[in-house]
Amino acid sequence: MTYNDVRSSSCLSAHSRPGRLALAATLSVALVGSGALAAMPASAATATTGTTTKSTPAALPAAEASAPLTNLSHLNFLLAEVPLPVIAGHTTYQAAENPVVEAPWTYADKNDDGSYSPIGGGDLDPATGYYTQGAFNADDTSRAAVVYLRHWQQTGDTTSRDHAFQTLRSLAYLQTTEGPNAGNVVLWQQVDGTLNPSAEPVELPDPSDSDESYWLARTVWALGEGYAAFADEDPEFAAFLAERLNLSLAAVNRGSLGDYPSFDVADGDPVPAWLIADGADASAEAVLGLAAYLRAEPAGPTAGTAETALSQLSEGIAAMSTDEGASGDWPFGAIMPWTKSPSLWHAWGGLAPAAVATASGVLDDPTLLAAAVQDTAQFTPQLLAAGGPDNAWSPTPGEAQIAYGVDSRLQSLVATAEAADAPGLLNLAAITAGWYFGANPSGLPAYDPATGTAIDGIEPDGRVNPNSGAESTIHALFSMLTLDANPDLKAAALGINATVATHGLSVVEAESGVITGGTVTTPASSWTGEANWSGGAYVDLAAGGTLRITVPADDQARRVHPIVNQVVDPAGTTTWTTGKKGKQQSLGTTANGDAGEQGVTEAPGQLLPLPLASTLPGKATQVVGTTDAAAQLDALLIQPLISTVAVTGPRGDSTLFVSADTADTQRKVDVPRGKQLVQQAFDATGQPVADSHKGKGDKRSGTVFIAAGGFTQVWFEAKR
Repeated sequence: MTYNDVRSSSCLSAHSRPGRLALAATLSVALVGSGALAAMPASAATATTGTTTKSTPAALPAAEASAPLTNLSHLNFLLAEVPLPVIAGHTTYQAAENPVVEAPWTYADKNDDGSYSPIGGGDLDPATGYYTQGAFNADDTSRAAVVYLRHWQQTGDTTSRDHAFQTLRSLAYLQTTEGPNAGNVVLWQQVDGTLNPSAEPVELPDPSDSDESYWLARTVWALGEGYAAFADEDPEFAAFLAERLNLSLAAVNRGSLGDYPSFDVADGDPVPAWLIADGADASAEAVLGLAAYLRAEPAGPTAGTAETALSQLSEGIAAMSTDEGASGDWPFGAIMPWTKSPSLWHAWGGLAPAAVATASGVLDDPTLLAAAVQDTAQFTPQLLAAGGPDNAWSPTPGEAQIAYGVDSRLQSLVATAEAADAPGLLNLAAITAGWYFGANPSGLPAYDPATGTAIDGIEPDGRVNPNSGAESTIHALFSMLTLDANPDLKAAALGINATVATHGLSVVEAESGVITGGTVTTPASSWTGEANWSGGAYVDLAAGGTLRITVPADDQARRVHPIVNQVVDPAGTTTWTTGKKGKQQSLGTTANGDAGEQGVTEAPGQLLPLPLASTLPGKATQVVGTTDAAAQLDALLIQPLISTVAVTGPRGDSTLFVSADTADTQRKVDVPRGKQLVQQAFDATGQPVADSHKGKGDKRSGTVFIAAGGFTQVWFEAKR
């Protein structure tokens, strides 16, 4: 697969888990509450520079903060009228009276003249007009319905109300209403309304309504939010949506939730067995719909079933939260999205924090909120410092960036900030949202408020996929709705249109080192079944072998995570040191094995970044691993104790300092002549903290205070 083979970011978000796994294997080749935001000064100087420096683009037109960012024009353009054939087990609200619904085309290719051509998924058969996948799909139809619902509720726009009504009718038609698959959902539909339960290439489950799925979870999301919006507006239609929601829950209850509260084993660790499609990612989107339904109908006939499902799914999502937060260990507090891999984080799971933060309020369960806070306040800053909202870490960062991942981070930050009254998360949200306005690897806007189009992805090297398919459009609009609903956040985000530099996680390949007693191995595929070999290769060391890796020097100490493919059984250790012969300093050891029982994962063992006990000194330029048994070493993941993200835009320059330290830290920065340092410091939960200078910093020396495991944003403003 090449970059030109990738039509749009909707291709990046394959509709089934196997599709996503195939994608993960090729991403690096193919595409890839209280406290307001601090006012950014009108002009400033960059507080720090990082090891990754990006050219600042020419001045970009800034949208007016008072004008709405949400523009539904392109999404409306993607909508098509779809006839409803008479098919056993498939009907919808008022199907006889109005046998036509609306659904968005899956993709939209950009033409040379700047216009767009909507297309379906897969190859087109000109004779039949059928695509090997389909023209429309339940994933995009459900999320489009939620966009229209939220826009209608937020603005009172009756056109959005009508589109919400029609897309919900369309979604209900895709749901199977009878037989053993009742409640499940057919994914693909052709332009004439014909259903395509078995797409090419094959997606699981196959047929697509034969088991629970992402599209079932998203159907629950849309039905729940649809019921909440129409409950007073159109009680009859709302009752139909509640009936279909109950049908969906019946499918989930005989599927994944039928396994509650049992746990599976994944590489030796327990994982919840009751998540939809084995994922916190899919389950999170269902949780959003259930929470919306229960807020609107806390005592309705379906409320008991919905509350139980909400509680159980939220519990499972929270159980996927990692405890490696402020300790600085990978994955830095993230909620992991998939029970079948301990080392693949992907942006499709990004709505998990938003889901458990929202559910914590509905269920009055603070333990759920703790998982959301850890993910947003500790993992997200590291994600931003590593180069921005990547689509996946598998386990190394550096994949393409798409609107879905950016929006998931943004919605999660805002939802958690509100639920936890954690204002620091809004600072992170502004930097995240800046991606749409140019603070991304391309340096160009990824969303156009004048047209409502959103580009379909940006590769790490800055190449842009200019198409604007349904998924990217939908998630960009989710983000714009969020910004429009939060004026202070919106103003701060519009003030950021370029990333000047990042200095965060970096990767040094094992095969770049000097090998004694071992060889470089290049497997046929970089995908192991649950993770990717970084760089597509690794080093096989025999017992007594040594790997000497040269790493760049730094101005500070760093945490080092060797990425080791641990085999199932105990298999000795690799000892890691630094320094010259005779003056070696121990960094720690990693186990070559003892990954534990394979269980539900796709491959025995685990390819995982493992923490070392001691930090690597800033001046050190070599890391040496010596093993007492056979070992497979992939790379070194290197993390500065203080990472930085420097951004700029119409409202000035600012820098985010992110701590992986276990102690409070101070950093010195140069204060430009005639300026003074302004900073906001937050702890590892996004709560504000006051340093010895009461949050002002030392105006003379330019001292920045960073709380242990927390983050600080600094600006320079003119002295008064």
